[in-house]
Amino acid sequence: MMKHLIDPLDLTAEEVNEFLDLADKIMEEPSKYRHICDGRKLATLFYEPSTRTRLSFEAAMLNLGGSVLGFSSGTDSSAAKGESVADTIRVVSNFADICAIRHPKEGAPLVAALHSEIPVINAGDGGHQHPTQTLTDLMTIRSLKKRINGLTVGICGDLKFGRTTHSLIKSLARYTGVKFVLISPQELRVPDYIFESLQAKSIAFKQVERLDEVMPELDVLYMTRVQRERFFNEEDYIRLKDSYILDAKKMELAKEDMIVLHPLPRVNEIAVEVDHDPRACYFKQVKYGMYVRMALIMKLLGLEESEC
Repeated sequence: MMKHLIDPLDLTAEEVNEFLDLADKIMEEPSKYRHICDGRKLATLFYEPSTRTRLSFEAAMLNLGGSVLGFSSGTDSSAAKGESVADTIRVVSNFADICAIRHPKEGAPLVAALHSEIPVINAGDGGHQHPTQTLTDLMTIRSLKKRINGLTVGICGDLKFGRTTHSLIKSLARYTGVKFVLISPQELRVPDYIFESLQAKSIAFKQVERLDEVMPELDVLYMTRVQRERFFNEEDYIRLKDSYILDAKKMELAKEDMIVLHPLPRVNEIAVEVDHDPRACYFKQVKYGMYVRMALIMKLLGLEESEC
């Protein structure tokens, strides 16, 4: 079993299924796993603000009987004094058994992994990758649609800077018969390397600018926000931030069994009225994420179900 999780493709398709199967078992009988991490510590090194991901990791470790230490902002750590990620992880390796790190710079979790004595989990690095969100998304889709193969998945919003969309596309591309509908303004289309990888694998996809025209085709709609922090200037952000808003009128065009996902936080790209639609599954998605992270912590620490 690999020691770190930096990129979603660090896991084979078989390993992903093992994680999801274990997460399912934990969700069905959480009390069975209540003490498996007794005496273990998770360090959460969050150089960038986070609500769901950080608290999800912390809840996951606490639910397994472990404890948590760390910081929730770069200004709360010695990074404010100029300490490098490499030095920080060398220090933290003396205090914890496993680490989750979020950083605004692409590649920072990989640097941490290269200098760490404990397993490192990438909890998001800039506009690059977010592998645990991808595992969450896969579990949500598999649980609610009962399959992943053969689905038509619409991904809407900021596809250029959105790390969750990059990770999800790369992972879903390994499943049979998945089709992508990529919905974004020209300025926020997927990076060339994603586009080229889909072409190289002959995976069916199309790029469109209007959400309403493709709603009837979709089995899954993955909404994302236009992220102010990823823009180089405020004018571009203001011009594009309201490009795509999902409301009740657009939902009328969708299949009765389509599901709507969102990595959150939401700003205004999903109208509050949609929350009452049974196809809105983004808050269920949050709960699945906790169970996925419980399974991931167990696996990276080498803990087996027989130890429960």
